[in-house]
Amino acid sequence: MTRLIPALDLRFPPLAQRPSLPDLVALALDDLSPAAIHETGADDRPTWRVFLTDARQIGKAAARLSAAFGELGLDVALASIEDIDWAARSQAHLTRINVGRVTVAPPWDAAPPGGGVLVVIQPSTGFGTGHHQTTRLCLELLQRSGVTGRRMLDLGTGSGVLALAAWRLGAADVEAIDYDEDAIVNARENLCLNGADSQIAVRLADLRTTGIEPADVVTANLTGAVLVSEAARIHCLVKPGGCLILGGFVAPESGDVIAAYVPSFQVVQTTSEDEWRAARFRLQ
Repeated sequence: MTRLIPALDLRFPPLAQRPSLPDLVALALDDLSPAAIHETGADDRPTWRVFLTDARQIGKAAARLSAAFGELGLDVALASIEDIDWAARSQAHLTRINVGRVTVAPPWDAAPPGGGVLVVIQPSTGFGTGHHQTTRLCLELLQRSGVTGRRMLDLGTGSGVLALAAWRLGAADVEAIDYDEDAIVNARENLCLNGADSQIAVRLADLRTTGIEPADVVTANLTGAVLVSEAARIHCLVKPGGCLILGGFVAPESGDVIAAYVPSFQVVQTTSEDEWRAARFRLQ
C-alpha cells in the first residue's frame, strides 16, 4: 500500500510585491530541518512543497510559518503525498552523524566507527535519522545515563534509534513502543539492519491504554504537550532511582515540562540545540 507523506505547500504572492519573502521563508525553514524542498510554479509567483526530516512537526511548522508570514501573503497548506519512494530520493544526501560515542548512519554511509558504536538507520518518512536536534540531544543524555546491564524503555520510538543506541551501549533489556504503525514498520526494519531483531522488543502500543513494565532508563522524545499531559503515566514507567530522558519540546515549553515532573524527579541535566530542549531526571 502506498504511504501518504505529510508535506507543506507554500504559495507565494507575486514577488514584485514581496521580493524578499522567499529569502525570509528559506531562513525560517532552516530552523525546521527540511528534508527536501521542491520548487514549482511561475518564477514570479513560486510554490514550494516542503518535506520535514521529522514529519511529526508538520502541524507546528505550518502554524509557525502562517503566523510569521501569513500577513505578508504567504499561503501555507498541509498536503499528503502518495510516494513510496520519497524517503529514498529526498534523503539520499544524508550522511552519518556523530553524537559522543554513537554514530548514526544511513546504510550507504555505514562504515564502522573507530572506538564508538554504530547505529544504522534507513531514512523513512518522519522518523529519526539522528539529523534532528531532538534526537541528538536525547542521544547525548542517553550516553550519560549508565544504561549498561539495565532495562531501557523507549516511548515513541519512531525509527528505533534511541532503543538501538541503548542496546549498542550495553542495555540488557530494551523495549520500544510507538502508537504509529508506520513507525513500528520502520523500527523493525532498522532492528534487522543492526542485527537486533531478536534483541529488542518493539510493539505497537499507546502508553495511555497499554500496560508497560517499568524500566531503569526511560526515554520519551515526544512533544511538549504530550510530556505534560502524560506526566503521571510516564512517571509510573520509571523504576525507583531510575533515569528519565525527555526530549521533543521547545524553549517556551521548558518551564511547563520540567514543572510536570518535579518534585518527584530531580533534574540532573538540561541541554539545548537551537530552540529545542531536552532534560535528564532521576526519580527520587
